[in-house]
Amino acid sequence: MARDLQRTIDLSDTSPAHTASLRIRVGNASVDGAVSISTRGLLAVGGLVSGILLSSAVIVLVASRKVPRHRWLPWDR
Repeated sequence: MARDLQRTIDLSDTSPAHTASLRIRVGNASVDGAVSISTRGLLAVGGLVSGILLSSAVIVLVASRKVPRHRWLPWDR
């Protein structure tokens, strides 16, 4: 039963990797960077970023909503 739920990982996966590099030079200081990510990883990062943006939009909406004063303060009833 447990063997039916196991997945095998194929190490010979030849999916393309997306790469990006960056070089910044300001005066005497310089920074070099490079990153490589698979298509699945890129989709996962996109899903996480969209989830964060949607949840922060809900938090801002709730925080900026105007609530009548008498609902929060018991002595104003």
